[in-house]
Amino acid sequence: MRIDFTSIFVDDQDRALAFYTDVLGFVKREDIPVGEYRWLTVVSPESPDGVQLLLEPNAHAAARAYQRALREDGIPVNSFGVSDLDAEHERLRGLGVEFVGEIDRAEWGASATLDDTCGNLVRLHQIAG
Repeated sequence: MRIDFTSIFVDDQDRALAFYTDVLGFVKREDIPVGEYRWLTVVSPESPDGVQLLLEPNAHAAARAYQRALREDGIPVNSFGVSDLDAEHERLRGLGVEFVGEIDRAEWGASATLDDTCGNLVRLHQIAG
């Protein structure tokens, strides 16, 4: 058994695609029309055949409530690994990305939380090594 897809609810698929590709650096993998929405996935350029992140519309009321509750409570909906958090934090801030707070450092590594512009908080993490 393996994980092929995971999803993140977004309030606008076009804006999400632009943010996750142009800003975060993921690569579009699938873009298939499904009614008024799309089956829209991105992958890491480091693992183009790896797990796909589905940019899923938050069209259902439960999805919007879930997304809003996590955001209001400051809970990131996902976490993406980076090899150099300080450099990535600086690069993204240079692109206008808004971070919530500062970089958190601990024995296990470090993390920083950003606003994905699509209704979510997302964490970046670097494992100490």
